Amino acid sequence: MLPNSPDIEVTTRASVEASMQPQMSNTASTASPRTEMVDTLLEMINGSWIAQAIAVTAELNLADLLREGPLSSTDLAAVTRTDAPSLHRLLRALTTISICHESDDGRFCMTEMGRLLGSDSPDSLRCWSMWWGKHLWPVWGNLQYSVTTGKSARTLLTGTQGFKHLENDPTAASTFNQALVELTRLTTSGVVQAYDFSGCQLIVDVGGGYGELLSAILCANPNSQGILFDLPHATEGARRHFEQSDLSNRCNVVAGDFFQSVPQGADAYVLKSVIHDWNDDKSREILTTCRNAMPDDARLLLVERVMPQRLEATTTHQSAARSDLTMLVALGAQERTEIEFRNLLHSAGFELTRIYPAGMVSVLEAHRISKLHRQ
Repeated sequence: MLPNSPDIEVTTRASVEASMQPQMSNTASTASPRTEMVDTLLEMINGSWIAQAIAVTAELNLADLLREGPLSSTDLAAVTRTDAPSLHRLLRALTTISICHESDDGRFCMTEMGRLLGSDSPDSLRCWSMWWGKHLWPVWGNLQYSVTTGKSARTLLTGTQGFKHLENDPTAASTFNQALVELTRLTTSGVVQAYDFSGCQLIVDVGGGYGELLSAILCANPNSQGILFDLPHATEGARRHFEQSDLSNRCNVVAGDFFQSVPQGADAYVLKSVIHDWNDDKSREILTTCRNAMPDDARLLLVERVMPQRLEATTTHQSAARSDLTMLVALGAQERTEIEFRNLLHSAGFELTRIYPAGMVSVLEAHRISKLHRQ
């Protein structure tokens, strides 16, 4: 479905059959398997409305506005400068997906899940919902272009490569970087528990955004120091984050381009969700830059999804497939299997030595291949 396209009200075959039950006493009480498939497919086709409803809820900051207690749609409309009847319809729709609850007096409040759209929730997904609903939405509308060409639909729409579209849009850059913080929170504890960083005196987080993962690593390893390395649009937010976490004295923030250079001489180079943003050629450039900066005994640690060799109809595999296609339409990139990671790393002068499962992601440990070994 394209942005701003009208939603289509669909009456399913199951609902039609249900309405006929009183007149059809001999009809089976349960829908046929084929009818269930039709209804399931319709639900998936029409499901995009939910992402937009949640994104608008986040944009209007409704969770924060309802933090102190229930309000009527009229009161909320006055604060958000929206049309009261239309906002009421949105709030009513949100009750059907357990984001809002409507009380008997017609006022609305957020459910426990709805409060996750609040800016102050420790598990907030507010910025990710806005990024998906506003910035990824038009890109996904051009999936066929990416499938046909293998190229980024975002580049088609914006004329820019990679993340250059953020350089001149501070609001989008802030939303994007905070969205990455929200997603990274879901994996930090798994990464810190899965991998032993205690032997790393200096850790460079390459493309580390606002530093959510590096902060968690440093907190768990008090003898380690860190360097957060990213583009300028992320560095100011990273400095604020380290100040708020009382880690400024243990972590430097350096702005730069990982296609050109990265800080030298560290014990470990962490790249979380970086390599999946780029095709093989660009990924190889990033890895080579890291290799050139690394001492012989340093470790390269990729924190990434490892795609199954064969996908099946499970929620876990659906999540992996969604991420893979997101990389395609947004960046002309991809998620990779273990074999693909191994080959990519080897082509850049690394040997994949071990994979540490860490929940939704894995930590892929690699070391430089010595000149003698390569011969």
